Amino acid sequence: MSSRTLPLLFINLGGEMLYILDQRLRAQNIPADKAKKVMNDIITTMFNKKFLEELFKPQELYSKKALRTVFDRLAHASIMRLNQASMDKLYDLMTMAFKYQVLLCPRPKDILLISFNHMDAIKDFVKDSPSILTQVDETYQQLIEMYTTLSGGEFQLIRQTVLIFFQDMHIRVSIFLKDKVQNSNGRFVLPISGPVPHGTQVPGLIRIFSCSGEEMTRLQFNNGGNYTAAVREGSFEIFGDRVTKLGTNMYSVSRPVETHMSGTSKNSSQHTKVNASPNPLAKEELNLLAKLMGGLKVQKPGNAESGFRVNLFATDEEEEEAFISRPDDLSYGVIKIQATKDQQANAELAKIMGEFTESEEQSASVSSKGDDLLAMMDGL
Repeated sequence: MSSRTLPLLFINLGGEMLYILDQRLRAQNIPADKAKKVMNDIITTMFNKKFLEELFKPQELYSKKALRTVFDRLAHASIMRLNQASMDKLYDLMTMAFKYQVLLCPRPKDILLISFNHMDAIKDFVKDSPSILTQVDETYQQLIEMYTTLSGGEFQLIRQTVLIFFQDMHIRVSIFLKDKVQNSNGRFVLPISGPVPHGTQVPGLIRIFSCSGEEMTRLQFNNGGNYTAAVREGSFEIFGDRVTKLGTNMYSVSRPVETHMSGTSKNSSQHTKVNASPNPLAKEELNLLAKLMGGLKVQKPGNAESGFRVNLFATDEEEEEAFISRPDDLSYGVIKIQATKDQQANAELAKIMGEFTESEEQSASVSSKGDDLLAMMDGL
């Protein structure tokens, strides 16, 4: 598994989260100034220098619960609040959208173009905020320096690592179902048409060479699809045409988006048993998470009226029903990090944890909508 996967996973999932939240803020007619503050605060937190320094260090992926906890914190980095069911739906949409994009990558290296499409959109969200733009541009440079020199084999490892991470997730999404790119069991339909990857030829020809390298015979065969020649390669620079549409905003055209549990989720007892088994890497995972979370500070409203709740469902009743009916194997429990022993063993982690605890204590007396969700890290 590739140790360079985490930054790409985080940036692409974060980009999808911003697309979805932008669409919901518009749909709920949230005032423009509040909507802009939400997007700016989340992006500022997402591209926090200290946080990204830890994120870009070579490291293996950790559990879905750990990653979900990071995005819980990120989604609540502003005055917006999400109930548990809406957060579940948000995370489902984020993960399934990115999984589909990775499956459709013509070449493994194109996962970087998908990341740049997300970065381009994020940059557009904060185009009127120079200080945040600087943060985003610095991340562009980090991505270019770290990934543009990697080999095709390394990108293949990254792609496979992402797909392994998502392999058991088969949430049905209404947009994908309506476009017939997802089956009723939540699995995606891969196309057998369109342009072939850059640097390759349309399949259908077998060439046989002699020992001296001279072409001797050509054989034609039916490739079973409707392929076309490759289009030009997308730009891997800060500015440029990415060519691919993967990673762009599929919510730009207003249409309702629903998620549904796949029929495969009925075997929840089996999945629950697997999830409950001891994980020998759990301590290391949570140590890393604690370190990462040190750079994520949740902004709590000064009073109850300044915050607002976003509902990813049509009504509050639907949100409540989704929360009750969600299978146990798809629920993400609260992760509590016990760092006492680690503080004695790791001075750097102790410093980060101390800063984080101090920032939490300073705002502990402040109440707002959704505080019950923000209490998930109170054990720190």
